[in-house]
Amino acid sequence: MTSLPEPLLKVDGLQTYFFTWAGIVRAVDGISLHLDKGETLGGVGESGSGKTVTALSVMRIIPSPGKIVGGQIMFEGKDLLAKSEQEMQAIRGNRIGYIFQDPTSTLDPIYTIRQQLVEVIMRHQPLTKEGAYDRALELLQLVGIPAPELRMNQYPHQLSGGMKQRIAVARAICCNPSLLIADEPTTALDVTIQAQILEMMKDLIKRLGMSMILITHDMGIVAETCDRVTVLYAGQVFETGTADQVFWSPKHPYTEALLTSVPNPRLIQRRLEVIPGNIPDLIHPPTGCRFHPRCKYAQQICVDKIPDFELQEPGHRAACHFAKELNLVSPVQEE
Repeated sequence: MTSLPEPLLKVDGLQTYFFTWAGIVRAVDGISLHLDKGETLGGVGESGSGKTVTALSVMRIIPSPGKIVGGQIMFEGKDLLAKSEQEMQAIRGNRIGYIFQDPTSTLDPIYTIRQQLVEVIMRHQPLTKEGAYDRALELLQLVGIPAPELRMNQYPHQLSGGMKQRIAVARAICCNPSLLIADEPTTALDVTIQAQILEMMKDLIKRLGMSMILITHDMGIVAETCDRVTVLYAGQVFETGTADQVFWSPKHPYTEALLTSVPNPRLIQRRLEVIPGNIPDLIHPPTGCRFHPRCKYAQQICVDKIPDFELQEPGHRAACHFAKELNLVSPVQEE
């Protein structure tokens, strides 16, 4: 019997807390996920669900007063939490690329595009300045930037939002990483540019053979881009499965609520649902299932007991006491 290949990334029981004057914020509280080689995983959920903190934990760049207090992060067979800061610096930007939400805040305004790309390339690759320049030029062409020689000598403020995001993508892939983490990469862009950036990223992932974690709150982007989906809420994983499983047959009420709150031009007669309330206080999270104060299916057991993260069908898990009993709605089924 042949054993399954080791995942490229395996996060197991990750706990990242923020130690504030008001109390301990359990931003990531026992999250587990995995990513195979060549796969794109979508991490979805409302703001405050733990998506970005999970990604920053993988990179080991949690801002103060945050701290990883438990769990394991295995990347390419090695435990990232056991590595020194110097070892992590050799991995960041090299084996793992990261695209931040707002390229305007991550591109340095006082350096040219040339300086910012060449510095990263030379930091991780044994190239001369001329070799690094040629590589940077090649990257700008790869991400679809017109007149790349001209852009190399420009500053970030001279570029449009879409152009800056393409530069950010080029910087993230400059060392051919095996893992690319894209944190809301199209949030600050208009819809037309969003579509172009996503199409470009899908093409790059395929062409360069990378794996990607795409963090977003937009279920439509996930449907178009991802192979598998992990739904996060209040620092925990509520559901995971293939994109088809999650979109066609959601097993958690929170996933159903996310799907039915997305506008669909093909279903203009259907009334959009609203998820009542807000993400809970993670200093004092609700007992039992953390979604129960907002869930229309909640019963007393949801208040009293934390649901198990159970297998619903091969590759599809959900943490709900009534996952096998509820007949949840998916707008995809209505089309």
